[in-house]
Amino acid sequence: MKDTDPDSKNIIKNRELLYRLMISQLFYDGHQTLAVQLSNLSQAEPPCPPSDRLLHLMLIGMANEPDRAKKDSNHAAFSGVENSLGPGLDLEFETEAQIQAPEPAQYETAYVTSHKGNCRAGAFSTDGQLIATGSVDASIKILDVDRMLAKSAPDEITPGDNSGGHPVIRTLYDHLEEVTCLEFHPRESILVSGSRDFTVKLFDYSKASVKKAFRTITDADQIRCLSFHPSGDFLVVGTNHPVIRMYDINTAQCFVCSIPKHQHTNGVTSVKYAADAKTFASSSKDGSIKLWDGVSNRCINTFVKAHDGYEVCSVAFTRNGKYLLSSGKDSLIKLWELSTSRCLIAYTGAGTTGKQEHKAQAIFNHTEDYVMFPDEATTSLCAWNSRNASRKQLLSLGHNGPVRMIVHSPIAPAFLTCSDDFRARFWFRRMPTH
Repeated sequence: MKDTDPDSKNIIKNRELLYRLMISQLFYDGHQTLAVQLSNLSQAEPPCPPSDRLLHLMLIGMANEPDRAKKDSNHAAFSGVENSLGPGLDLEFETEAQIQAPEPAQYETAYVTSHKGNCRAGAFSTDGQLIATGSVDASIKILDVDRMLAKSAPDEITPGDNSGGHPVIRTLYDHLEEVTCLEFHPRESILVSGSRDFTVKLFDYSKASVKKAFRTITDADQIRCLSFHPSGDFLVVGTNHPVIRMYDINTAQCFVCSIPKHQHTNGVTSVKYAADAKTFASSSKDGSIKLWDGVSNRCINTFVKAHDGYEVCSVAFTRNGKYLLSSGKDSLIKLWELSTSRCLIAYTGAGTTGKQEHKAQAIFNHTEDYVMFPDEATTSLCAWNSRNASRKQLLSLGHNGPVRMIVHSPIAPAFLTCSDDFRARFWFRRMPTH
């Protein structure tokens, strides 16, 4: 039975990582001879830099040992998923980061779901267990990740496992026009949606019979993007109008920045909160990126012509809030260091066949080791090493139309693509069997 244990599939990789940590610790502690001997014996490639990480990991492990069983059960939902997301992207202190996450080109389609119209919106829940898709047909689907994985590998289902049910667990009909954006509440069983019908709707998907929203917020313009405050109490919303709205989701009260010159001068394409809620970022058709104070709702920084005057399509913070990833209709992806307001890295090589027609998102994988971006002309996924911008292998996304939304799981090697071919594809990296 041991061969079918998901953890055993990772044993070789985990041992290699352990030896690399041991070598780095020996170098760090001044035991060069021992470190070189172990490095030669284990054939460590690339060479290991000095590091104190193993000691810190040991101290953390010893402090948390009584809770280990509980934590293991909480993380067991994805077979073969790395339990640690790693430190994320931090170019300030990194000398040589070891990438443990799989390359995006190694992911495979695990499930395909279809709408009756173009699929334009997608989201993952914060625990990575659910995805939502939204369409021009005004419908929303919520799908269970474990069930999608079970559908793609029925041989792996154990008797009595309830993951064999239909992946679509909810279908929501309450919008009158295209669903443009979706996001799960960070703490509760609530899905929020925005639409061209000028409304934001909140659905309680814990109820199996849910079809309609329990709360509707009506705006004065078409909703284009939204982002939950990390507490879940507020929602920042971008529309075709330049002024960004912030809503209290409990009272539907709307707040806007009172200083006109702080606002964008054209429609808002993307809004995202930083994990610490101190700031949020926005991008616009006006070509700029703005950073906003999360408390006062005032603009604190503007990157004018962030993509040489082209429309900026997406923004995304790193987990530590030090950097912002942006994409533009120039098909360039840029990494901005927020403390210095400068572009640190440009990821190039996508969109080589001409001007991009639709907006597309640049995203990180779950460990922030890779930057991902769907190329419109070839319907393939471009990926780069996030730290040195080296191009990775392309992945054909298999859609028969442009990919209009891409979003990555926050915890696992999985992502979702939504396309004008009416379909949403769920991609997953299965661990190879030995």
